[in-house]
Amino acid sequence: MIAQLEGTVIHTDPRALVLDVHGVGYKVWIGSESLQKKAKKGPEMVRIWTYLSVRETALDLYGFANAEELETFELLITISGIGPKTAAGILNVVSIATIRSAIASNDPSYLTKVSGIGKKNAEKIVRELSDKIGVLESDVPTESMRHDSDVIEALKSLGYAEREAREALKKVPADDSSAGERVKKALKILSNK
Repeated sequence: MIAQLEGTVIHTDPRALVLDVHGVGYKVWIGSESLQKKAKKGPEMVRIWTYLSVRETALDLYGFANAEELETFELLITISGIGPKTAAGILNVVSIATIRSAIASNDPSYLTKVSGIGKKNAEKIVRELSDKIGVLESDVPTESMRHDSDVIEALKSLGYAEREAREALKKVPADDSSAGERVKKALKILSNK
């Protein structure tokens, strides 16, 4: 099993990168935003945690910025109905902290925002991971996390795609402003595109 690679990123696209490791180019599927940022730093050496998915027709490498992302990915794929692509998609949209918050509050609605994750799968993830992921008191969702969910829903109701809404919300400063104020700031960002 290939658990980790260190090399130079020679090509990237939104879903994958090619990592040159001593003259061998490994195509690694990337899901997490933290790995995408790490890969865009330039032609310097990067270390990527990997998971090798073996299927009848393909061997796919999935890459992660750190061991915690890899461990969460591995936990997600233990759930029936959640394959590597879905697990990578979850980590691309939802942070590990959000997954922990969903489990701590026993609230699957945090996960239903992910494309391809319906209510039943979100409930299954929360139920099955509740005893596998250690939940800390700091994982209990904060008011700002609830506001973020409301802001995304408001932007979606205005016709924006969920991905656009999430990207705009990431650019809004994380202050103590109300959900309404965060919607206004996100709309301003979206209108400047």
